[in-house]
Amino acid sequence: MLWQNTPGQIRKRKSGASAGTKSSENGEAITFADVAGVDEAKEELEEIVEFLRNPDRYVRLGARPPRGVLLVGLPGTGKTLLAKAVAGEADVPFISCSASEFVELYVGMGASRVRDLFARAKKEAPSIIFIDEIDAVAKSRDGKFRIVSNDEREQTLNQLLTEMDGFDSNSAVIVLGATNRADVLDPALRRPGRFDRVVMVETPDRIGREAILKVHVSKKELPLAKDVYIGDIASMTTGFTGADLANLVNEAALLAGRKNKVVVEKIDFIEAVERSIAGIEKKTAKLQGCEKGVVARHEAGHAVVGTAVANLLPGQPRVQ
Repeated sequence: MLWQNTPGQIRKRKSGASAGTKSSENGEAITFADVAGVDEAKEELEEIVEFLRNPDRYVRLGARPPRGVLLVGLPGTGKTLLAKAVAGEADVPFISCSASEFVELYVGMGASRVRDLFARAKKEAPSIIFIDEIDAVAKSRDGKFRIVSNDEREQTLNQLLTEMDGFDSNSAVIVLGATNRADVLDPALRRPGRFDRVVMVETPDRIGREAILKVHVSKKELPLAKDVYIGDIASMTTGFTGADLANLVNEAALLAGRKNKVVVEKIDFIEAVERSIAGIEKKTAKLQGCEKGVVARHEAGHAVVGTAVANLLPGQPRVQ
């Protein structure tokens, strides 16, 4: 803490010096093999990887690669992971930052940080700039999303637009932005020549959830009991994002460890799913009077619907 507050550090902060974090400095090595359940998004981004690997292949044909790609999806769907995977596949520097870091108390500081960020990326080209939660500085400057004027935010946005316009046609710097609020972004940011490609990162379907679960089980080297079938777990987790599934695998392992098991059993995954959906079991809560009858009928309805749905699933044993 003392080192962070030295006069040199304070001067550096006031000068606006913030050029993001480089993934190679953190020892990360993520590729498309670490990303599952978002095959359509990966296909869209493979073209970016090819350009960074071999830009001459496109330049000699007169093709202009996308200068910016906007990753749009719900929190936890894997936007940041995809961005890191693009850099890992292309083996180029990955310079990341959060858009909220640009906006400070001092007017002009955000614009200075944007300039520093792009200057560093151009120096290390080919490279990737990743701006997370880009809506923090790129909200629409007019319309229903404009509440009050914010000179610092507008200056930062203007500088971002200027820097993206300043790229050469064959510049080997790609800007990736991530947001879960694409509807509030300024239209100037999404015009051709800036963020000219939008990639939707959707919540995974059952097949995607199964693939994601297999990745996390394999990465953790999780010892599974014989009664665990990943396809069954995927069927129970409708609506879960990639981050939810990663947490589910970890929660199941924690529950198994709490009971001193040597393998993770199916019941551990089921309990982890229930905790994710409904929260911690209230073991001390007691039902009074007619509440038991109401709850019993409600749960009986769940059982009937669950049985009917289970009998519709292909490849599953019929439930009587």
